[in-house]
Amino acid sequence: MTFRHFASPSPRRILMTVDAIGGVWRYALNLVRGLRRHGVEVVLVGCGPRPDERQVAEAHDAHALVWLDQPLDWMADRPEELADLPALLAGLGDEYDVDLLHLNLPTQAAGIETERPVLVVSHSCVVSWFAAVRNSPLPADWDWLERLNRSGFDRADAVVVPSAAHGDLLTACYGRLPGLVTIHNGDDPVVAGAAREAYVFSAGRWWDEGKNGGVLDRAAAAVSWPVITAGANIGPSGDGMVFENTRHLGRLSSSETVALADRAAVFVSPSLYEPFGLAVLEAAARGAALVLSDIPTFRELWDGAALFADPADAGSFADAMERLVRDGDLRRTLADEAGRRAGALTLERQAARTVELYRRLAPSVSEPVRMAGGAA
Repeated sequence: MTFRHFASPSPRRILMTVDAIGGVWRYALNLVRGLRRHGVEVVLVGCGPRPDERQVAEAHDAHALVWLDQPLDWMADRPEELADLPALLAGLGDEYDVDLLHLNLPTQAAGIETERPVLVVSHSCVVSWFAAVRNSPLPADWDWLERLNRSGFDRADAVVVPSAAHGDLLTACYGRLPGLVTIHNGDDPVVAGAAREAYVFSAGRWWDEGKNGGVLDRAAAAVSWPVITAGANIGPSGDGMVFENTRHLGRLSSSETVALADRAAVFVSPSLYEPFGLAVLEAAARGAALVLSDIPTFRELWDGAALFADPADAGSFADAMERLVRDGDLRRTLADEAGRRAGALTLERQAARTVELYRRLAPSVSEPVRMAGGAA
């Protein structure tokens, strides 16, 4: 693989794109925190609906937070709505004198003109979403989005995926992607709470059909413990779902969601499409036993550390959850194993691998300086 190099006299700094309505927000804030420990500053550049005040406060570790009046690609109706974004990102790279562009949507790299290295991360995309959730190709009127994704992949100096399973799905959808690198997401180690409470917890962006909330809601009716769900259930376009059998708490702050995961005896994720699943990692690290949909990503990360259920079968999920409700020994055994697995998926490991890739792309970050208090 051939990398373009850009040597800059400026402080080691990158530009990273972000949105405020999905898992990319949590991914970005975690990674910003990890990169700071390696002496790498991050300028966050957002698109789509603006963050609320609580989210802006969460971004305190970033060097800067800039928001553009540009839609996210999956919220656009035609490619012309995205045409100005690559030039805006390149211009912000100049303005903040960054060493590298870290773009969290492949379409953002399509046609970008810059001498700075461009790293693209695919957290999800509509093409692979349709393949996994609908088992169908992208609708014809969205073909332009598939072309822009392909153009962005081709333009990138490296393409990062959060799991090998997601990389395999992208390859099946788009063909070979040069420079494909798997870097698992991570989080800081936590001390699992000693007290487990008798409820099942799940968190997600429930208006997304890929999160499979309907199956979880039907399964919850047959579980003897309360099933508590958190996360938005109505999307930006007004579409969504209504929970009838879970105690749905709506959209919560990160700290409120973590507090619920910290006490839950069981965490469940019924997703049909999950390129990684940060909520599962957070729950496992905090001592919950896992019930997960039987999809390639979860098998890659959690095989042997969870009970798996058929994502098309509410009864399969109900049986798995009830099994853990009734069998405390199994519940504790699986929680311990999930905790060990989570202990290997650290933010330091993710940040170190990301910085290693930055070094290969941009010589100006070749010798990161550790900050006081950072991990060794």
